[in-house]
Amino acid sequence: MKAAVFDYIRADSLGHVLTLLNEVGADAKLIAGGQSLVPMMAMRFARPSLLIDINRLSDLKNIEERNGFFRIGACVRQVEVEVSKQISEGLPLLSKAMKWVGHAQTRNRGTIGGSVAYADPSAELPLASAVLGASMHLESEGEGRRVVIADDFFLGPMSTSINETECLIDIDFPVWQGKRIGSAFLEVAMRKGDFAMASAACQLQLNADQSVSKISIGLGGVDGFPKVFTRLAGQAIGQRLNSDLAKEIANSAASECDPGGDIHVSAKFRRNLAIVLLERAMIEAVADAAKAG
Repeated sequence: MKAAVFDYIRADSLGHVLTLLNEVGADAKLIAGGQSLVPMMAMRFARPSLLIDINRLSDLKNIEERNGFFRIGACVRQVEVEVSKQISEGLPLLSKAMKWVGHAQTRNRGTIGGSVAYADPSAELPLASAVLGASMHLESEGEGRRVVIADDFFLGPMSTSINETECLIDIDFPVWQGKRIGSAFLEVAMRKGDFAMASAACQLQLNADQSVSKISIGLGGVDGFPKVFTRLAGQAIGQRLNSDLAKEIANSAASECDPGGDIHVSAKFRRNLAIVLLERAMIEAVADAAKAG
């Protein structure tokens, strides 16, 4: 099948993009890498009347380390984040998540903003963004710029709080400060590079006595959007996070999810898989933090 007929404009500035979005609205789609949008158009699940190419927008291609966070432009290629030493040191969870994203070929073309805006519930970057508490910067011609935290950004499968006249500009990822910080990102798919049946992410920080001082955990692929479990993670604060406690937290987290079944796996299998992955992610993060200390 081929895509439905559409017009194509290569934008030369952010102002140009925002004007076009304001004029065309929901019938316009932005394209930078096209790794998600083009297959959707080929299957006619997406039928934009106008495709706006934003690849020339150099101001959306920066990675900046600021006071306490990294600001990553929406058009930064995934491979740039994958190979960045700055990111691996300051945002180790994001760096680890990148290795699970698609294939080397797609990471060369796909963008950070494209994956986050597409909001596939099985995708790695939305989960990492949610667990790290990222903030999305959105801009429109009429309303200017606004910032949306990850908790409010992901609304459901392929659904976000981006309005039809807005463009995702960049994403701020907080950098945890101090020592003994560990992280882990795990997933299971039918084949490497396929959509995850379930994924789990954990980042934590240990005290000198190996008890947990800070922790964030999340699951992907088991609900309509990435799930972060702040209340459940709080059970680990001040405790040594062993297998028993990790399993208890993972069981409670999975019980708060609504996984669907498909031709590959049942909802029950997906929930059980989430429990195993989240438990392992927490234990691996503890080991990683202990090694870092």
